[in-house]
Amino acid sequence: MVLGIDPGLTRCGYAAIQATGPNSAIALSLGVIKTPATDPLPKRLAELRSEFATLIAEFRPHVVAVEHIFFQNNVRSAMSVGQASGLALAEAWSCGCEVVQYTPNQVKGAVAGWGAADKIQVQKMVQARLGLSQVPRPADAADAAALALCHLAMSPLRVRTMNAQLDRLATARIAAAKAAGANVKVGS
Repeated sequence: MVLGIDPGLTRCGYAAIQATGPNSAIALSLGVIKTPATDPLPKRLAELRSEFATLIAEFRPHVVAVEHIFFQNNVRSAMSVGQASGLALAEAWSCGCEVVQYTPNQVKGAVAGWGAADKIQVQKMVQARLGLSQVPRPADAADAAALALCHLAMSPLRVRTMNAQLDRLATARIAAAKAAGANVKVGS
């Protein structure tokens, strides 16, 4: 099970997505955590952290996928998104979840097939991939679902890449041991 988080301080999207097959998934829950802009920042952050803890306890995800924030035009917005993202990353890690981050272009590419897809295209693909009767709203919840779907699409590639890296490392170690004159046997 993957928990997608589209971080934000005022509106933070979340989606609990369960893979049901190699290319299929269902939405267990989609929504938005809201904090009032009039509340003090520490209170808002505490509420977000508490909501993240509740979501992780309820759905027990193996992986939490969070949007990787790398650029914002508005510094104030970037700060609040960064704070929300940091809370999600830390809470997921503290609860023993694997934590991954994907850029918006990676998410769009994995879900809509094009890294420059617009919000509506992504929402429609999320709707189609999850078999929803309508486009998920608000957009923050759809974005969180897209993050989770991105991870489901990317994780087999990540596993293959990691296995290839481990194979190369093992081959290099065996070659180094043989070069050093060690009697190396592979297998049982």
